[in-house]
Amino acid sequence: MAKWIQLLVTGITVGSIYSLIALGYVTIYRTSRIVNMAQGAFVMFGGFFAYSLLSEVGLPYWLSAILAIVGVMVLSAVMYLLVLRPLVKISLVSIILATMALSILFESFSLIRWGGYGKSVPAFSGDKALFIGKVAVFPQSLWVIGLMVVVLIGLWALTNRTLIGKQMTATANDPGAASLSGINTGRMIILAFAISAAIGALGGIAVAPINSTNYLSGGIYALSGFVAAILGGWGSSTGAVVGGLALGIIQSLVTGFLPAGYQDAVAYAILILVLYFRPGGLLGMPSTEGEA
Repeated sequence: MAKWIQLLVTGITVGSIYSLIALGYVTIYRTSRIVNMAQGAFVMFGGFFAYSLLSEVGLPYWLSAILAIVGVMVLSAVMYLLVLRPLVKISLVSIILATMALSILFESFSLIRWGGYGKSVPAFSGDKALFIGKVAVFPQSLWVIGLMVVVLIGLWALTNRTLIGKQMTATANDPGAASLSGINTGRMIILAFAISAAIGALGGIAVAPINSTNYLSGGIYALSGFVAAILGGWGSSTGAVVGGLALGIIQSLVTGFLPAGYQDAVAYAILILVLYFRPGGLLGMPSTEGEA
């Protein structure tokens, strides 16, 4: 029993990372209808930037984290303005291909800058495990889970309790009408990219002490977060979390009775079954839904 509980704890931790990435996808899509396949790069750069500022520059941990998040936010805004904005009126396929190309470009840059070996940062509050019976729970895992919950609540409050959140939703529903109403739709989209980048960078910094960041991390995280967003219900913040946790738990539990390497195949097979019987995902929330 302790073995399965341990796998469950691991699955919730991994699922929380997937949830953060999926929330980044949802944040951008709900404002701009852009599917950003470079979302995983925000996670990767969050870990790399924090590592460089902390280990190479020698800044304090808290300042390194803040500057890393700000740096990724600036990168996301530049990415949108220079590459994606000119493609918005062409087609969704063009945007997806462009973001996939950017993801590969970012991976190549990371390989040149940080090399092929993984980089990690220290745990936020030590790496000594807490034991509940025979089950080990690491403090960093609690940080990851807690940050995911805080981000979910923050996005819900932004969407449902603030004027900016309602303007972002209006921009997605009808950009023309929103613009005629005095909403700066371009600014709302840039804001969505910045928020998404901040979420991704925060996730990258939080997971770096658990899984070291390498130049391939961006693509891996992008795929996992994308699957989580679809599994839970594309366009729903709550669905993104449900999908991320479900994917992480399934992958972790599968390792308890199948050899390593099968967890992804089983998880994606379940995704296909879910989409076959529930095309809208587990929660079936429409993408324009105001509720998180």
